[in-house]
Amino acid sequence: MKIVSTIVGRPLDACWRVFTDAVAMLSWVPGLRNAYVVSARPDGLPTEIRFEYAAELIYALEYTYDLEAHVVRWEPREVKRGGVRGFARFTAIDDGTELTYAMEHDGGRKAAERALDDPEFLVESFRQWMLEHRD
Repeated sequence: MKIVSTIVGRPLDACWRVFTDAVAMLSWVPGLRNAYVVSARPDGLPTEIRFEYAAELIYALEYTYDLEAHVVRWEPREVKRGGVRGFARFTAIDDGTELTYAMEHDGGRKAAERALDDPEFLVESFRQWMLEHRD
């Protein structure tokens, strides 16, 4: 599992809200064509999201949350080609929020798909989007 981190010059709550919003993912996740919330908790946080990614990859991920620690974890809903598993942790710091992001690709994921969702690329994409789109 590859783990990366970055500093996002935005408040923790803003980062958490955008990261856990399936619709917002379409704005900052490179290669993501659609994200459908299949099920959600009573507080609105998704527990399962179905993704259409890159040219032809479709998969679903299940999500769990540690709200006090601001950690979200995901893993494949079904054992099919192309899924990912990982976590994101958000920590408030003086300059904004530290995002620690970890991801492991399923062995069946193609090289082009792996390049699009490389953790360093995703974290930088999220950081940049957060800086450009302030509330």
